Amino acid sequence: MKDDIQEIHDLFDSLSVAWNHGDGKAYGLCFTEDADYVTFHGEHITGRDNIADMHYKLWEGVLRGSTLSGKITNLRFIAPDTAIFHAVGVVQLRWNKRASKKRNSMNTNVAVKQNGKWKIAAFHNCRIQVPSVMHKVMMKLMTP
Repeated sequence: MKDDIQEIHDLFDSLSVAWNHGDGKAYGLCFTEDADYVTFHGEHITGRDNIADMHYKLWEGVLRGSTLSGKITNLRFIAPDTAIFHAVGVVQLRWNKRASKKRNSMNTNVAVKQNGKWKIAAFHNCRIQVPSVMHKVMMKLMTP
């Protein structure tokens, strides 16, 4: 179990390494062949090759020279070969001296062990947003 935990952390770290090198193939290899990937805009991409291709296009465009940093915040096994983990991450754009807090994201991942290696089968990303004052007031009014 301890080795599996480390391997999942290494898998997540591999995403950042691939991102920081603009390596779509290496990024895609972190995912299962039939993986599901949901962006923070709600776009649903299916399949390792499509995930790799989409990221390659981003790195050739607006995300060229960007860097990704992140860390797993919690991890639990739902079966010996299946884990769910949450992570926080942020992309620093090439023209920024540091990553903007507005770019902080949280992602939910389902990792599966295939042929002795951990891969991401599902990835869902969303922006971390601080609720506005109005949102907090509305939630208070609507909560019994």
